Amino acid sequence: MDSTAAPSTPLPLQGIRVLELGALIAGPYASSLFAQFGAEVIKIEPPKTGDPLRKWRKLHEGTSLWWYVQSRNKKSVVLDLKTDQGRDVVRQLVAECDIVIENFRPGTLEEWGLGWEPLSAINPKLIMVRISGYGQTGPRRDLPGFAAIAEAMGGLRYVTGFPDRPPVRAGISIGDTLSALYGAFGAMTALHHLKNNGGKGQVVDVALYESVFAVMESLIPEFSGLGFTRERSGASMPGISPSNTYECRCGQHVVIAGNGDALFKRLMTAIGRQDLAIDPALAQNDGRVLRNDEIDAAISHWTLARDIDEVITALEAAEVPVGKIYTAGDICADPHYAARGMLEEHLTPTGLRMQIPGIVPKLSATPGRTRWLGPALGEHTAEVLAALQSKSRT
Repeated sequence: MDSTAAPSTPLPLQGIRVLELGALIAGPYASSLFAQFGAEVIKIEPPKTGDPLRKWRKLHEGTSLWWYVQSRNKKSVVLDLKTDQGRDVVRQLVAECDIVIENFRPGTLEEWGLGWEPLSAINPKLIMVRISGYGQTGPRRDLPGFAAIAEAMGGLRYVTGFPDRPPVRAGISIGDTLSALYGAFGAMTALHHLKNNGGKGQVVDVALYESVFAVMESLIPEFSGLGFTRERSGASMPGISPSNTYECRCGQHVVIAGNGDALFKRLMTAIGRQDLAIDPALAQNDGRVLRNDEIDAAISHWTLARDIDEVITALEAAEVPVGKIYTAGDICADPHYAARGMLEEHLTPTGLRMQIPGIVPKLSATPGRTRWLGPALGEHTAEVLAALQSKSRT
C-alpha cells in the first residue's frame, strides 16, 4: 500500500500540535514521526543558519537531501531563543500545543526560562519530551552526549564487529533513532494517559544511552546471573544457531537464518545434509549452539559451490529465511519495496528528482503520508505568527 496514494484519507494525528525545540537527529526525528501522521509540527530554527542538519551529508544546491526527508510535513519558524522576543513567542506557542519535543543539553531551556516548570504553568496539559545524552538527572546529566557516545556506553559498540578487531559502529546514528522512537512512544503513552485519566501533563525523559541499553537483549542478565560477558562475534549471532553471513561462489554474501527448530531441518535438507537434519542432538537450539562451527561449515561448503541467485532460489523454495545484503541500488530496484510504497518519488525545490523512504508503520485505515518535503528556513514564520496574533485578538 502506498501511503501517498490516498490524499483524502484522514490523518490519525490531525489536531495534535507539536512544538519542536531542537536540532539534528534525535528530537527532530521524534517530531517527524508525528508530522508523518498528520500532527502539526512547528519547528523552531535559529536565524541565518537554521538546523545544522540542513548542511549534513550530501547536499544539492546547498541543502541536505537528508533535511528534505527528516523535516517533511513540518513548518519552519525562525526565532532567536536567546532573545526575550523569541522566548515570548515560544511561550505563546506552548499555550496552544499538546507536545514540546526538545534535545538541548539539560539546563539550557531552564537558562532561557523555558524549562518544564514555567511551560507547564502556561499549559498544565503539556507533554514535554526531553531527549539528552544522559537524561535529566544523575551525575552525567550536564555532560554533552551524542549518539556515538551513547552507543558505546549503552553496550552496543562493544559487541559490534569481529573479535580480532576493534569495535565498530553501525553506519547510521542508531542511538539517535532509538531515542526518537522511545520519545515518540512516551509522548503517545502520556497523551493516552491524559485522555483517559485526566489530570496534568508530564515529562518524558529520554536518555540516548538508555535507549541503546534498552535494546541490548540478554546482555545484562547473562552477565549478572551467569558471569558471562558477550563479545564481538562478527556476522554471526552468538547463542542462536545457525544465523550467519555466508559467501557464495560469485563472491557475494548471503544471510541465512535457520535458527528455528523446524527451519533448521528444512535448511539441512535443502543443502543435502539430511544427517544433520535428523540428528536428535541438533533438534533444539541449545544443542545446535554446541556444534555451531560444524553447522556453519556445512552451510558454507554448500553456498561456496553456488552463485547467490541459486542459493536464494533454493532456500526460498525450502521456506528458509534468506537474503542478499542490499545496497541502496538494490533497495531502489526491489519490486517489494515498490509494492509496499516504501519508495516515494519527489521533486525538491532545487529541481532534483529523488526517492525518499516511505512511511512506517502502515495503518490500514488512516495511513501517514508525505504532504511536503522539508521546508525552506523560516518558510512558515509569517503564517504561524499571524495565527498567534489572531488568537490573541479573540
